[in-house]
Amino acid sequence: MENKALLMQGNEACVRGALYAGMKFYSGYPITPSTEIAELSAEYLPTVGGTFIQMEDEIAGIAAAIGASIAGKKSMTATSGPGFTLKQENLGYAVMAEIPLVIVDVQRGGPSTGLPTQSAQGDVMQAKWGTHGDSAIIALSPNSVTETFYLTVRAFNLAEKYRTPVILLTDEVIGHAREKIFLPEAGEIETFDRLGPLEDRPYIPYGVEEGDIVPRFAPFGTGHRYNITGLFHNEQGFPSNSQENAQIMLQRIHDKLNGEDIIDFESLYCDDAEYVFLSYGSTSRSAIAAVNQLRKEGYKVGLFRPITIWPSPEKQIKELASRVGEICVAEMNLGQYFLEVQRLACGDTKVSHMGRANGDILVPEEFVARAKEYFNER
Repeated sequence: MENKALLMQGNEACVRGALYAGMKFYSGYPITPSTEIAELSAEYLPTVGGTFIQMEDEIAGIAAAIGASIAGKKSMTATSGPGFTLKQENLGYAVMAEIPLVIVDVQRGGPSTGLPTQSAQGDVMQAKWGTHGDSAIIALSPNSVTETFYLTVRAFNLAEKYRTPVILLTDEVIGHAREKIFLPEAGEIETFDRLGPLEDRPYIPYGVEEGDIVPRFAPFGTGHRYNITGLFHNEQGFPSNSQENAQIMLQRIHDKLNGEDIIDFESLYCDDAEYVFLSYGSTSRSAIAAVNQLRKEGYKVGLFRPITIWPSPEKQIKELASRVGEICVAEMNLGQYFLEVQRLACGDTKVSHMGRANGDILVPEEFVARAKEYFNER
């Protein structure tokens, strides 16, 4: 890839990042505002020996991507809110069967078909709790075209390393923004491939080596015969009704996503801040502009931006809550991540919310006014 400045849309940066990470299969169904991801995957994948297929619906889109991953291909599907809802059953299957997969959700207004061409951040809780049962998931949230590229690469790396589906939770503003980007040269940033079976011992598809919590992965068709199911299963992959086995298996699926290398965040002026905005995705761009302006005017305001939305950066948010006067959660919904921050603050500080869900983005002036209101009331 060219190491020069390019003007690129967020959705294209997502595809270019996926190809950089080694994506060889894309299946999905067109839906605004993610359709460019499908279109560009259809254009680019054949040039690298990959495969694109448009399925009959969103359910089949994720199902085919799961199948390709089982066969050893790095796979991706993309959608928006209504399609993300349809993918939830198979997303839960991929969690239980531990199938590496990247799902891109370019969020738009909802519920139902909502506002197809306008932005929102209303799928945050669906990303975490959309599947039934005690599911475990990784969800990443970029706030620029450049970060979309790098977080797409990271989404594939995490999926492959931890044998898990990973959600790239972007939104219409980021997906359709056009910005300058410098693409890295091949090999400039690390890419991770799933670990295969060890040659000196029998392959146990859901067994882990001593000290490990992620099973090794043998693609179908490589000589290893084993079972895959959405049921709780033993180390050979066959269904098991053992309650003891179910507890061990579910705990391991959760524990493998507790690695410190998963959590990522940005902290701006938080060291001495009295008032902190907590924001993510496209909304955080308005927050950053406002915080920079407020700092110039002498206000001790900071920004905390979760990049890993799930698992949330619990330790960092708890520490922040222990020493600031207020955390204002700003997001394009009626209060989804606000609930998570409120839970983590445990009453140590006031947690307020600023948001709406009508497609109208939050602008820097609103952040400035909210912060000054806090300081004027003291």
